[in-house]
Amino acid sequence: MSMMQEFKSFIMRGNVLDLAVGIIIGGAFGKIVSSFVSDVLMPPIGVIVGGIDFSTLAYTLKEAQGEAPAVLVKYGMFINTIIDFLIIGFAIFMVVRAANRMKKKEEKPAAPPAPPKEEVLLTEIRDILKAQR
Repeated sequence: MSMMQEFKSFIMRGNVLDLAVGIIIGGAFGKIVSSFVSDVLMPPIGVIVGGIDFSTLAYTLKEAQGEAPAVLVKYGMFINTIIDFLIIGFAIFMVVRAANRMKKKEEKPAAPPAPPKEEVLLTEIRDILKAQR
């Protein structure tokens, strides 16, 4: 098999295509959640906490000097990112939970297979021998 044929069979597998679609949808979902957190969720939380804009919270390690920018630890953006992560993690948890419930409904336990004829005959012989004692 040539390398191109092998690559084509690899790419055309269902799980690779599903993964690609999942990554694209996940990226778009991440942007939506980031916008939700920074534009919708954090402003009211900032007002409740006392008018704080979390995206501007930072600790200055070194002031700006001339052309050199200030060195900042932007912990407000870190708080926004943690909230993004928690929302995305919870959404993924809910999707996986729903998928697992659907899978459980689909999977009904199969009836155990009938024993082979030899086993049935041996069981009958055993029962007859027990009855003769």
